[in-house]
Amino acid sequence: MEPHLNHQVAITDIADIPAVEVVLTVAMHLMSAAAVACGLDAEHPTLDLAEARILITALAGLVTAAAPSLGSMHAAPLRDGLTTLQRAFREASPVPDAPGSGPGESLTGPVY
Repeated sequence: MEPHLNHQVAITDIADIPAVEVVLTVAMHLMSAAAVACGLDAEHPTLDLAEARILITALAGLVTAAAPSLGSMHAAPLRDGLTTLQRAFREASPVPDAPGSGPGESLTGPVY
């Protein structure tokens, strides 16, 4: 296939995916990457709090913006995962942020 035809197939395929699935997939990628950056991967314990902060804040923005359209069945687990990551970040940080200043907390409120 020519490159432009492959691109057209990809666009058609993604057009068939419901928006909720796209949001959940992106959220899961952000969660996974943030968990790794917070040092939660037992096989490859790596701590990169600068990366984790970006990923968690992006996840908070996505969850906050999309939750009203996702319904509680999908939004509740995303919120729980986000809160878990925010707490993991706080625990991993040698100098924890003030309540309300951690990653994504400007969007979600303080996490203790």
